[in-house]
Order: sequence, then structure tokens, then C-alpha cells
Amino acid sequence: MIGKLNEDQLEALLETIPIEFSIVDENDRVVAWNRNDTRIFKRSEKVLGLDVHQCHPKKSLDKVEAILSEMKDGKRESAEFWIDMDIDNKPDKVLIRYFAMRDKDGKYIGCMEASQKVGHIQSLKGEKRLLD
Repeated sequence: MIGKLNEDQLEALLETIPIEFSIVDENDRVVAWNRNDTRIFKRSEKVLGLDVHQCHPKKSLDKVEAILSEMKDGKRESAEFWIDMDIDNKPDKVLIRYFAMRDKDGKYIGCMEASQKVGHIQSLKGEKRLLD
């Protein structure tokens, strides 16, 4: 990153970006997430410190394990998939992406799971210029 943000700016940034994320460390422990009040996938604070394997449905657990294993081995940097959901009684498409987090030397230090509603993005047509 170029430049420095103070703690208040960094927290505001992480809560403002239109993506909800969860972070697991190199040991697969859940260490943080943002947008707690507006999340698509709600989480209790009791999840902090849990093994990420305890936080996913059994039907997807083997896929999550494979993704994390490949990231740790350096065979994968990201993975993405999308699902249809009803959110606030309205259908929407949710894009879910996993990103390997690495230190400056390339060592795996964790994974970010990022989720975003994208139905409105899919429906964009033509152009809309700034302040139109």
C-alpha cells in the first residue's frame, strides 16, 4: 500500500467498502470480519478464534479445505463462486471470493473470504457518468 492510514481511517475504510470480508490466519482460525450489522452471512462474536472448518456447511467443507490447502502450498492465489440467494425477501446474486494473504516474502499468512451482492451490478446497462 502506498501511504499510511491512521487507525480511524483504516477502520472506516474497512467498514465502508461494499464488500463483507472475513479473515482467517495461517492456522485457519477466524480472526476478524467487517460489516457486522449488515452482513449477508451473519456471525456471532463467538466465532472469533474458532477453526474456520467449524464455520462452513458440511456440504462445502471439503471444497473450503482444498482451497486453503492449495493456498498454503502456493498452488492457488484465489477462488471464486457465486450463488443465488433471497436477501431481505428479494432475490440476489452473491459473489464469494477467497484470496490468499501473503507477507512481503510471499509466505502464506491467512485467507480473506470476501462476499458481495452483485445482482445490481449484473443489471447495469449503458453508461452513467459522474453526477448524472
